[in-house]
Amino acid sequence: MRSGLVSVIIPNYNYAHYLREAIDGVLDQTYKDIEIIVVDDGSKDDSRAVLESYGEKITVIFQQNQGVAAARNNGADAAAGEYIAFLDADDAWLPTKVEKQITKFDENPNFGLVHVGVDEVDPDGNSLVHRLEGAAGKVSATLLMLGREGVLGGGSGAMLRRSVFDEIGGVDERLSTSADWDTFFRVSERYEVGFVPELLVKYRVHGSNMHTNVAVFEHDMLLAFEKAFSSPSPEIAAVKQKAYGNLYQILAGSYYHAGQYAGFAANSFKSLAREPGNIRHFLPFGRRTANRRGVKAE
Repeated sequence: MRSGLVSVIIPNYNYAHYLREAIDGVLDQTYKDIEIIVVDDGSKDDSRAVLESYGEKITVIFQQNQGVAAARNNGADAAAGEYIAFLDADDAWLPTKVEKQITKFDENPNFGLVHVGVDEVDPDGNSLVHRLEGAAGKVSATLLMLGREGVLGGGSGAMLRRSVFDEIGGVDERLSTSADWDTFFRVSERYEVGFVPELLVKYRVHGSNMHTNVAVFEHDMLLAFEKAFSSPSPEIAAVKQKAYGNLYQILAGSYYHAGQYAGFAANSFKSLAREPGNIRHFLPFGRRTANRRGVKAE
């Protein structure tokens, strides 16, 4: 395995309760050529005390609240590594994650990023879902389909070559909930993606996850899609209608589960206008809505 410094950047905002588990998981990695940079994004809880307890084991950047995208870029600006790996402060890594990713990079110099399997856990760390359907190879069109086969783990599962991160211009600070997807897509336009099919990240699912804000998610994904489909690639253009149909389908479902039925209806129509075959997905929603209103579905 070829050596190379890995810069681990941990954005944190009010996650003192989970922060120690995240940092300790990096310190316990079997691959030791690592620097840890925590960017505290204006936390108001006990995060400072947790961070100060690590002394010189970590580098800490304190900034006024600017959002996770800015925190990642500011951490990258301070990083010295050949590779960059992000870790959300409420998630955690298993000990061999970095080692397995470095090994995968060594297998193929065309990999721009490598991601790993994910164990989705509840706030207490109990396993909910195992995700091993990671995309690999030339995956830009696959990512646009927004299916289960994607880059896993949000901001905690992927490692990028530093040169690639710089080439794409870092994280788009206009985005929050879709910043990860947008970053991974821009890498996939230029490079192949590697995947380690092992559960090496604990991704915590709780009410504070950014994707629970449907309106922000809608704004961010529409902007990310606008950027993606500005590409001159015929392969990208060929999937535009279906990709938008899938996006609006996801948005419709998100609005439905949030109890925002106007948003559900608007996005359902947009989805069907672009992909009529999605009607099979929406029929059960009509029956559920009727049942909620005490009306027997025909």
